[in-house]
Amino acid sequence: MSGTEHEFREIAGDQPATEAGTAAGGREGIELVRADRRHLIHPQHHPSEHLAPHIWVSGKGARLTSIEGKSYIDGLSGMWNVYVGHGRHELAEAARRQLTELPFATAYAGSTHKPAIELAETLKRLVYPNIEAFYFTLGGSDATDTSIRTARFYWGALGKPEKFKIISRKLSYHGSTVGAAAATGVEEFSSVFGPRANGFLQIDSPYPYRFRTDRTGVTEGVAAADLLEEAILREGPETVAAFIAEPVQGGGGGVIVPQPDYFRRIRDICNRYDVLFISDEVITGFGRTGRWFALEHWDVTPDIVQFAKGITSGYFPLGGTGVSAAIKEVMDSVPADRRWMHGYTCSAHPAGCAVALANIRILEEEKLRERAVKGGERLLGRLGQLLDGHPHVGDIRGLGLLAGIELVSVKSTREPYPAELGIGKKIRSALLSRGLLTRLIDETICLAPPLVVSDDEIDLVADIVGDAIAEVTAKSL
Repeated sequence: MSGTEHEFREIAGDQPATEAGTAAGGREGIELVRADRRHLIHPQHHPSEHLAPHIWVSGKGARLTSIEGKSYIDGLSGMWNVYVGHGRHELAEAARRQLTELPFATAYAGSTHKPAIELAETLKRLVYPNIEAFYFTLGGSDATDTSIRTARFYWGALGKPEKFKIISRKLSYHGSTVGAAAATGVEEFSSVFGPRANGFLQIDSPYPYRFRTDRTGVTEGVAAADLLEEAILREGPETVAAFIAEPVQGGGGGVIVPQPDYFRRIRDICNRYDVLFISDEVITGFGRTGRWFALEHWDVTPDIVQFAKGITSGYFPLGGTGVSAAIKEVMDSVPADRRWMHGYTCSAHPAGCAVALANIRILEEEKLRERAVKGGERLLGRLGQLLDGHPHVGDIRGLGLLAGIELVSVKSTREPYPAELGIGKKIRSALLSRGLLTRLIDETICLAPPLVVSDDEIDLVADIVGDAIAEVTAKSL
């Protein structure tokens, strides 16, 4: 054992240095790990997950390179967001040019700037036809908070302040701020922080692999959507402001694609009870599913759409919400002393807007929405060939270049693996050892590679997944 490997093992405890290879980065890697453990708080922080961290030093296309020089396929596009791939000089240049010309300008009342105006005009061309105006945030969580506050503002401006409740779904993920976490339908995002904010409730997810209904003559999609109607009636329609949903449940559910008739029913229910429909497209927006925005698959339009991630491919923090013409009219019609009193210092940051415009140009010029369709078909097809008959692969699902592979202990009953077996962690380790970095939600492998991923890389991703599942499930029987 080399001196640096020995020192690294002292930092990492019993976890072998080879798992992350940080020791191979030499003295620099050792010192970076020491500093990380002492001074850096990570998202969803616990030190046990950073005993032997990967230190990423570069990226190109669909691949990342770690400090020890090993290449990995980026199976989740960073955090679902690096659509156009790593190392795009066009985006770096767009940021550099804007930061040189105008590094910051406020977008508060009385001020504006060209990149924000151009981005709003561009989004108007791309988004749902009823969406009229846009507010830009720094990311998805504050976009959720903006949507919630906008829905409540809208009803208050119409003389209905009692319409404030927000309904979301279990297994949803809408962010980590106080409001966004209250809407998120995964308990652990809130349970250690005290009570959720008031006015939030969840209904069950449509989750086709597991949702069942005993209603005769009703499809599962309609039955799942009708849970919204039941909740509205139980709470009182006069108290419900909005329903928020991801078209595909990603960060909480593990790439759950709803039944074909689900969202049409949701839209009808929202119309019937005067409930605003918020589409959370932080993961699904900007071509990830093969459409600019994912509700297009079901010919449904929301009242509010929120976005982040893919709008800049992660090259600059930016998110936002778009509102219907009806909502914009109400926002514009209130007295000045009752205005929409909401904003962030870096709202509509000039560099973020400039990067978004350059990113959208790449998406259009390189036809990456079409690539998402073809790449997704190839990925799901190859996964099906490799895994359809596997006794512990319960479900293979996806839409565009979003895919989920759910593992089960007993296929006939869809029984999940016992948590104490740690199947998800074992699968992730097996994937990493083969050069694939991605995320597991419980025992569901999530895949969302950059839209520029090559056919050969797609095939390799599927092959790695197949090999890792075969290894881990064989050892866990």
